[in-house]
Formats: sequence, C-alpha cells, structure tokens
Amino acid sequence: MFIDKLLNSITMYRLTLYYLIALLVLAAGFSAIGLLPYNPLDIAIDAFLAVIVSWIANYGFAKVVHATTNTESVFITALIIVCLVPVAFPHNALFLAAACIFAMGSKYLMTIEKQHVFNPAAVGVLGISLLSPEHVATWWMGTPIMMPFVLIGGLLLLRRIRREAMVYVFFAVYLVASIVAFSIQGTFFSSFLTISQVLLFHSPVWFLGLVMLTEPLTAPGRKRPQLVYAGLVGLLVATEQMRFSPISFTPEEALVIGNIAAYMMTPRHRLVLALQNKVQLTADTFHYIFKLAEPLAFKSGQYMEWTLPHHKTDSRGNRRYFSLVSAPKSDEIAIAVKFYDNSSSYKTKLKDLEIGEEIIASQLGGDFTLPRNIEKKKLVFIAGGIGITPYISMIEHIVSENKTCNITMLYSLKSINDAVFVDVLEKARAHGVNTVYTITSKDAVPNDWEWNVGMIDAAIIQKEIPDYAERMFYISGPQLMVQALEKTIRDMSIPKKKIITDYFPGFAG
Repeated sequence: MFIDKLLNSITMYRLTLYYLIALLVLAAGFSAIGLLPYNPLDIAIDAFLAVIVSWIANYGFAKVVHATTNTESVFITALIIVCLVPVAFPHNALFLAAACIFAMGSKYLMTIEKQHVFNPAAVGVLGISLLSPEHVATWWMGTPIMMPFVLIGGLLLLRRIRREAMVYVFFAVYLVASIVAFSIQGTFFSSFLTISQVLLFHSPVWFLGLVMLTEPLTAPGRKRPQLVYAGLVGLLVATEQMRFSPISFTPEEALVIGNIAAYMMTPRHRLVLALQNKVQLTADTFHYIFKLAEPLAFKSGQYMEWTLPHHKTDSRGNRRYFSLVSAPKSDEIAIAVKFYDNSSSYKTKLKDLEIGEEIIASQLGGDFTLPRNIEKKKLVFIAGGIGITPYISMIEHIVSENKTCNITMLYSLKSINDAVFVDVLEKARAHGVNTVYTITSKDAVPNDWEWNVGMIDAAIIQKEIPDYAERMFYISGPQLMVQALEKTIRDMSIPKKKIITDYFPGFAG
C-alpha cells in the first residue's frame, strides 16, 4: 500500500515530530480565525520557548552525566508539553519552562541503570503540578476542532508502530470503566451517550492513547505486558469519572503510574557495546559482533534499539531497530545489516564503524519468538532478504540446545548473491530445519539452479510443504511482503492465530 511505503520511509521518531508540528500549526491557524480561544502568537511563542529551554536543559543534563542524547526526542517532548499546558503567554511561561526542565532531567536522573522509567512529558508536567498546585495541565489539544487531526495523525503513528491492540485495550477499558462509573452514579440511560460525547468531542484520552501511551522507551516491549499496561492506564484515567471514589487520577498521573507498572513487568537493558568484529557477508550486508560483559537474557527472534551518535545526523535520526542474530546465553551479541544506495547518515556511520568503536543497544522487545515445546511443533519460516536475521537467532538457539525440530524454511532472495548465513542454515538441516531457496528475479537465476523461481505464493507453499495446513507460519521481511504473504496464507484457510509476523518499530535506510 502507498501509505505503508510512505510510513516505512521515515523513522517513527521523525513521524511523531512532524505530527506534533502539524497539530500546533493547525491550532495556531484555527486560533487566528477564531475557532480556538487562543492567541496564535502565544502558541508559536510557547513552542519556541519549550524547544529552546528543553534543548538547553537536555544539553546540560547530558553533559553532567556524560550521556548520549537524541535531539529528536528532545523536540518531541517539548512539543508534547506545549499541547498539555495552558496557552496563555507570558502567564504560563514559568510553568512551561519548568515542566520542560523537569522532563529533561527525568531522562537522566529519574532512571534505573540509565533506563527511562517515566514518560518525560507526563512526569515533567506532573512534577511541577505537585510542587505548585496552581499549575495544572489542561490538555487543551483535546478540543472538538482539533479532535479529527489528533485522531488522523495518531492513527498514522499507530500504523507505523504496530501497537493497535495496546491502544484498543486502553480505549476499551476506559470506555467500559467510565460507563460503569456513570451508571453507578445514577445516570445509567444517559451514561453511554455522555461518555461518547466526551470521547468524541472534548477529551485528552485520544492524545494520551495515540501519542503518549505507546512511547517505546517507557512502554513494555512485548504484547502481553503492553496490554496489561494499557488496561491499567485506561482504568486509572477513567477514575476522573468516578465522583463516588475518594481517589481519582489525572491523565498524566495515570500514565506515570502505568510507567512504574511497565518497568516492573519487563526488564530493560542499556548496553554500551564496543565492536569486536565486522564481517562482510555480501556486497551490501555486514555482520556486526559485540562482546558482552555478561550474557544477555532474551528470547531468540527479539530485537533491540541501536543508538549510534554521529555528526550531521540527517532526517532519519540516530536510532534503528535490528533483530539479534546471536543465540541467547552467548557471550556475544550480534546483528546483521543490509545497506542500500543513498543510505542515511546512520547507515553511513554504521558501515564505517571500526573495531573498538561503541554503539548503544537498548529497548529489548518483540514477540516474534519460538513457541514452547518447539520439538513438538510443526513450523514454517518464511524469510524475505534480510528478514532472515531473527530466524538465525532461533536456529542458533536450536543448534546450541541440540534440539531436533520439524521446520521448513522458505528463503526468498532477489539473487543467490544476497544469501547470508548459508552455513548456519545448512548446519541446521541436521536439527530438522530444512531450507528451501527461492529467487524472485528470473534474470538472476544461475544455470544450475534447482530451487524455486518467483515470489513465494500459495503454489510454492503447497509444493514444498504438503502438510502446510498442520503448521504454524512465521513471516519476516519487508513489511509489504509480510502483509501480502499473510493474506496469501489466510486465503489458504490458515487461521490468523497460526500466523506470526515480524515487526519492529522503525525502518529507514
């Protein structure tokens, strides 16, 4: 789809930044023509002040603690705070500036093992509100005229990050809890209409759920904890409707409490790693190996966020998500990266990374992992190009544990020269992992080629895997390929619950 091609061409962080800028520009425009009760100049000054104060504060805190900084996240936090605090310059200037400083400080001082615990914007606004009760967040972005734009942009973000279930649970719990609260208070028949009006026309929950709840740095990295976290925040936000309860929580309080629960549910890691070895696998693919001080606890098939500070960072930022290709319990951690023409400044720096240079790995996550009792399962692995990487981690685990499985791997390549980790795949045949190769470009087929030619489709699956109806399918590769194959397999009467697709929040060349 066109929209997916567009979204995949930009990092999640940059998309969020553009979205927030668009919201504030629209708000200023609506204010100028009288559709919002604000001064458009106040909105512009607030945004400028927040960005400048946040940048200076972030720079200062980073210098003090000798930490790597990310300029995009600074700007995102600053603009979110502008969307939360009252628009009334200069009366709001102290609150706005203090919230930005508090938010930046939380990134470096309110951490555990140098890992974020709290959403910076939420804890920044909350911290100043607790110190000065007359200063409270108004969440003014949740107004009727802005609601369609908050929703449209938020849904694009949600499609980019692929955390729909998490947001659905948040809204479902909020809606049900609010209706119950209204009903208990004696407004049973009007409760649904009332809460619907609040949700649709004047509520911070859209902005909270679509923009702030899903932030990768403070939300769990796996699906089940994500759903618990989302449900908890939704329930806490709904307490504002419970006038019979002695306790209620503002949206920022609910999110901060949820952040604590998220941290308790999922371990987080921040590793500063020095490059130990770099191996060129193909003309444009490299294998990066880093030494670990101690083995990292993870499940084969998971990914991490990799931050690579460098000068003249372009619009695609200094962070990427890469699947791990090493086995759990190893004293090494490794990734494999494919490089493209017109690579980003990040990829250019990574390609030139020298032995001993450092990169930061954090935010372990992902549910694209092996099922329990793998030796009793019948699986199909489908890989497109560099989408082979999570499977390599799985196979390394299977081999290291000396397991015997029943797995057929369909490995799709443009050319045989693009094949990577063939030695690992061939070694895995002795453990029941049988790889079948497919070349998609007819012009690239060798004269002695004995495998398949063309895109993986129903015919190839039926030919190579006669018992496909009994198997669970895993699909990893370019997002458009994954979507197309998922549809193909569903059309083969395979239920959705037996199809596992790989996704991690961020791709940019």
